Amino acid sequence: MPRFAANLTMLFTELPFEARFAAAADAGFEAVEFLFPYDHSPENVARWVQQTGLAVALFNLPPGDWSAGDRGLAVDPRRQEEFVSSLALALSYAKVLGVKFLHCMAGIADPRDPAAARIYRDNLLRAAEAAAGIGAQILIEPLNPRDMPGYYLNDFDVAAELVRQIDHPCLKLQFDIYHRQILHGDVLTGLRTHFPLIGHVQTAAVPHRGEPGSGELDDVRIFAELDALGYDGFVGCEYRPMAGTVAGLHWLDRYR
Repeated sequence: MPRFAANLTMLFTELPFEARFAAAADAGFEAVEFLFPYDHSPENVARWVQQTGLAVALFNLPPGDWSAGDRGLAVDPRRQEEFVSSLALALSYAKVLGVKFLHCMAGIADPRDPAAARIYRDNLLRAAEAAAGIGAQILIEPLNPRDMPGYYLNDFDVAAELVRQIDHPCLKLQFDIYHRQILHGDVLTGLRTHFPLIGHVQTAAVPHRGEPGSGELDDVRIFAELDALGYDGFVGCEYRPMAGTVAGLHWLDRYR
């Protein structure tokens, strides 16, 4: 049976961040994930986690200046020093929190730009080697252009081939069911094809990014396929509640 992680950047937003951990535990989640924890000290986040008995499944490297349009730093050769600093900061949090998966956002760039491709490969290898030092893994995730216009990594086959070419045990694919369906469809085949490379899975309904079971996909069947494949990680619930987080959690009843 799948194990689910509440994405605290998108769920329980009715509450301040520090209160979302207890709310997730009370709702029956075994773990949490979030985009960026950097507004809070790692010691504070660790305390909130320990008080609830939750695991932290995943968070992202710092993306740069989000309000200015940054969506990652890894593909920008002009910001190499900033990327290295962001990696060090993320690893310092991961070490305190015991987190094993870190999503490295690529950034905004033309996928055909050879300079972006070179620095991206170099930075992913650098990040994977650094993550190995604390027993963690770096993940890359293709994002659809509807939600993330101009994002460099927007193809699952390209992402999978990149993981294969770099060939580092601490570099894996983050398979978001929502993004997969919008980019390519064929979710079950994608899971089967890329399963050896997958480090973490996320979910949301398509097309509106609401609760699982509220969109066009048969999410129950997809979760059953994860079981059949032998996936033993967490499924990150990175969706936008349609009518409040708790009110929309009926889909989770069969898995509690």
